[in-house]
Amino acid sequence: MTATLVASDLSGGYAHRTLFEHLDLTVAPGDVVGVVGVNGAGKSTLLRILSGELEPQAGTVQLAPHNAFVGYLPQEHQRVEHETIEAYVARRTGCAQATREMDAAALALGEPSPNVPGAEDPGDVYAAALDRWLASGAADLEERLPVVLAELGLGLGPGMDLSSHTHMTALSGGQAARVGLAVLLLSRFDIVLLDEPTNDLDLDGLERLENFVQGLRGGVVLVSHDREFLARCVTQVLEIDLAQNSNRIFGGGYESYLEERKIARQHQRDNYEEFASKKADLVSRARVQREWSSQGVRNAMKKAPDNDKIRRKASTESSEKQAQKVRQMESRIRRLDEVEEPRKEWQLEFSIGAAPRSSAVVATLNEAVIRQGDFTLGPVSLQLNAGERIGITGPNGAGKSTLLRALFGGRTPDSGSATLGTSVAIGEIDQARSAFTGDEPLAAAFEALVPEMSAAEVRTLLAKFGLKADHVLRAAGELSPGERTRAGLALLQARGVNVLVLDEPTNHLDLAAIEQLEQALESYEGALLLVTHDRRMLTTVRLDRRWHIEAGTVTELV
Repeated sequence: MTATLVASDLSGGYAHRTLFEHLDLTVAPGDVVGVVGVNGAGKSTLLRILSGELEPQAGTVQLAPHNAFVGYLPQEHQRVEHETIEAYVARRTGCAQATREMDAAALALGEPSPNVPGAEDPGDVYAAALDRWLASGAADLEERLPVVLAELGLGLGPGMDLSSHTHMTALSGGQAARVGLAVLLLSRFDIVLLDEPTNDLDLDGLERLENFVQGLRGGVVLVSHDREFLARCVTQVLEIDLAQNSNRIFGGGYESYLEERKIARQHQRDNYEEFASKKADLVSRARVQREWSSQGVRNAMKKAPDNDKIRRKASTESSEKQAQKVRQMESRIRRLDEVEEPRKEWQLEFSIGAAPRSSAVVATLNEAVIRQGDFTLGPVSLQLNAGERIGITGPNGAGKSTLLRALFGGRTPDSGSATLGTSVAIGEIDQARSAFTGDEPLAAAFEALVPEMSAAEVRTLLAKFGLKADHVLRAAGELSPGERTRAGLALLQARGVNVLVLDEPTNHLDLAAIEQLEQALESYEGALLLVTHDRRMLTTVRLDRRWHIEAGTVTELV
């Protein structure tokens, strides 16, 4: 089914705060709309409104036809305790809901029909439910699921002995991301809403996701901070500008958007400066005219004798003319079309705190072997030197995180050896953002990690990273992934480090913050281990070496 979604004069937010308003968006078959903006601008809120999960503060969302199948995949995987992969996929594809509705309609069909005026005919209800059940793909989901899981590497290979009955809570972040991708591949949505679908996907998963989006006949609205993914997939960009309280559609793809936005912002600045200059000139001239008028009256009163009527009349007329000029100037000022000064966007600006230099050799592995169930990493022999910058890539489940733990003492090798150098000060942002979880308020959790800082200093630092009063008093585990990532970056600035370990650092960061992180890494002088599938970051960040891990084997890319 081809479908069109139309949002008209939409406003959205939470509690009493409005994040965006007067937003108009039409998503036709074949459209791929990328939604961009800083964290907290309302991108996820918009997707929830478009999906029907959240009511807008104002405006409407309409579907044509009204029974079009809209699929919404949120940023976090919402893993439910004891829910299997099969049940999760059925829930996220809409097959489970369609099955429940059909079962209820079938049950009602077999019961005596109450003679209620205006009530729907049970046969019609059942026919509609059956059509939706078939459209959702529920009829053959059980047969299609194992095939897709196998294609994605889930259920096959060392360390990935999974089945459709495995619980979602037992999966790693990368495996859960692949199940999320399986949901897309198995879905039968007419319109797809995706919130950060690239998070935790490896390069193969990214390619599959791109092929899926590019091959869709229906419309897509997606939120992503993966610049390469946006450049390859979107046909238009919706920018939600929190600083200017505005939103705008840019046509022509992501690269075109960047250029158009740059020109548009320069025009805004030029228009404001032209207005401000013209207004300042008129105000200055009006001030001079007032001074002349006042001075003329004073001079006339001093010099003109009481009986010199002709002189007094001439002076009065001159003063009235000056006053008239002042009124004309003030009228011109009022008639100026007011141009608001473009408000400066909040930008994350930070540096990575430096610790004294470590020993020349930071860490070594010598014929190290690490075993986890059926998975084996190694034997691995490698060395990280002070100041070296190494990029690490590889498919999900290949052993990247295991290698990092072995290097820095988090996991003792089952055979071989691991050695850590002296004066090594490690700063880390792990994939799970585990530094800030649990029920403890963010401020208290942060203070515990940097006891040398006062409570006031901690709050000031967190505010610099966009974490204000309403964030620091909330439980750390209740913060969004992007907010927890910014808290982790704040910790890197507060602590001195000479070894930096970043595991998928761009996940959940907005585009401006990613660029700031890249700039901070440029000036950082310690050792760096960067695990990322962000293709632009791999080319932007200066690296000395590249390690690639696959099936438990580490190779150095030349």
